[in-house]
Amino acid sequence: MSTLRVAAALEAAATGRAVPVTTVRHVHIADRPLVLIPLSLAGEACAPLAVMVGTDRDAPVLLTVPNPKDRTDRFRFAARLAGHVLPYCEGFATDTEPYEHGRGKAKELQERSTDAPQLIVPNPACVGFLRLLGRSTRFRRAEGPYAVDPAVPRLGQWLSWFTDQNEFPTSSLCLGLTRMLTAHWATGQSPTEDAHLPALMAWIDPPPGTDGPTAARQAEDPSRFPPAGPATDPVFDGILTELYTAIGQAPGERHRAAAIRQLEDQLRTQLLPTWTLMWRGLDLLEDRPAGRSVASRWQTDRDRFSGFAAYVADGGLPQGRWEHASGAARRLARLEDAADRYASERAFDDPLVMAEYELTGEAVVGVVTAVDPSRTVVSPSGRQLLRPSLTLTVPGSGRLRVGDEVRSPARTGQKAEVLALRRTEEGPYEIDFELSGGMGRSQRPPAPPGTVPESGEEICYTSLPVFTLPAALPDDESTPWTHGGPPQPHAPTDDDANEAWE
Repeated sequence: MSTLRVAAALEAAATGRAVPVTTVRHVHIADRPLVLIPLSLAGEACAPLAVMVGTDRDAPVLLTVPNPKDRTDRFRFAARLAGHVLPYCEGFATDTEPYEHGRGKAKELQERSTDAPQLIVPNPACVGFLRLLGRSTRFRRAEGPYAVDPAVPRLGQWLSWFTDQNEFPTSSLCLGLTRMLTAHWATGQSPTEDAHLPALMAWIDPPPGTDGPTAARQAEDPSRFPPAGPATDPVFDGILTELYTAIGQAPGERHRAAAIRQLEDQLRTQLLPTWTLMWRGLDLLEDRPAGRSVASRWQTDRDRFSGFAAYVADGGLPQGRWEHASGAARRLARLEDAADRYASERAFDDPLVMAEYELTGEAVVGVVTAVDPSRTVVSPSGRQLLRPSLTLTVPGSGRLRVGDEVRSPARTGQKAEVLALRRTEEGPYEIDFELSGGMGRSQRPPAPPGTVPESGEEICYTSLPVFTLPAALPDDESTPWTHGGPPQPHAPTDDDANEAWE
């Protein structure tokens, strides 16, 4: 936890209300997200109990499992869930646009979807539940002794893909609401308490006339605000036991149907409060302006969705249980690149986030005290190059050293190299920078107006990198024999098909 985050938490505890730790929103909120709230049976790793799902806040759909311990009921439930998830996902693949993919001579024209699906769940634990549900359904077969509805394995493929995207901080395709909210607000409670959606929302948006701590204590009452899934409240588990006993001992179909309706009514009371909180939380996030990099990250999400949707439509095999060596290397490289990219882009988009790097010395903020827009240098080839210079007066030099390359959030396309650092007699530091790029094609001095900072302007420079396309890794066919050789497509076996529901 950063120093500024600690300070914000202390302020929240003192004022009784959550404190914003960002000035902009760093995630994309789709126009029509699919909100999904799962409940699982207590004591089981992945026994679905119910799901509330939908894209319309006023029309949630409740899906329940009459007997979570019955394999047939569970797969019927999965087929009904697929009836909501698959049309939603596949509907985005019909409207496409052309775009140029690649760089240089390798550039080619491809098609991608103009929009992409977005799956919103209450918390990271629900993401984990969907990951298990996807793994337990994507290997099923639509024929043979263990046949299921053909939509079930396709649902498993999509759930596995969504939960895989959740691991990349740059992706907005599958999001846990509590994680999104805590990334934008700091409360006066612990991170464990922040994982409880009703308590977290009580700090961020308490009822009128109530402070955060009081509203959070009230929200922790399971009779008023049940847990937001996938775990159920222990008291409610006792009610469920009685209801399932009644279903199993019903003397006839009419009594069994009545018991199932009673079960559905009880489950609806557990899920509706969370459903309302989910949409309130999304509204709070939408009220914040999106950061500059959010649109480009969503474009990358659309590219990934387009590729996977085409793969599934062409009958692509389900994801394997384990990554091949080359696949694991690519995934690790993507995860590392995504983490670094997200941290850097958040800082460039948001002054409050950049302030954290000022405290660590990776960024400096000061006032321009001198600028030479006509400065030129001679390149090794003898060409005269326009290289304006400026002097920045700052309280401290941070971690910057002579020769470091830095950039300003105000001019990300312009590089600045540290030429000199010196301490003035009054105490502050003076840093000389040489500027390049971001001044058009002309190399004739002076630099065009507005392309270089002016005297008296306050500006920030940071050593954080501006990311472009990551370096390409060798193709799969180049995988050496020491790492298993070129990977083979994963073909589901009988062991996969017969695997018990986890």
